[in-house]
Amino acid sequence: MIALIQRVAEASVTVEGSVVAAIGPGMLILLGVRETDTGHEARWLARKCARLRIFPDESGRMNRSVLQTGGQALVVSQFTLYAEARKGNRPSFAHAAGPERAQECYDRFIACLREELSAGSVATGIFGAAMQVRLLNDGPVTLILERSAEAATPTRLPR
Repeated sequence: MIALIQRVAEASVTVEGSVVAAIGPGMLILLGVRETDTGHEARWLARKCARLRIFPDESGRMNRSVLQTGGQALVVSQFTLYAEARKGNRPSFAHAAGPERAQECYDRFIACLREELSAGSVATGIFGAAMQVRLLNDGPVTLILERSAEAATPTRLPR
């Protein structure tokens, strides 16, 4: 599972000409789901996003989380984050989860993030819809976090 996180002054999602979600200061999270992702990756990533210290403290240093600032989060599904374009010019999405699995993990991520922040602090786009996303990046601050089932499993190094 991958999250492209942007610290924003504001962000919104429009579908078919209507704004379906909008937030003030906080973070926009573009979320991609890999074919092997499960609820474990969703929980880990949601917790990490809520606690990620990307907001300034009184000294101006990035030392506070969205949880500490009382900010909001806007989560938008983004299967194209798993695009593979090493060969040729047309991206392949072979590693992105299919719609059913992706929505299951996306919904789990949102539920976990709402547990971390509070339900009213988390807004969402519409899964699978053609969306227009507007944002005012604050900083700019943009980070990528990724958690995969393979990376979560400890491996032993040979002696």
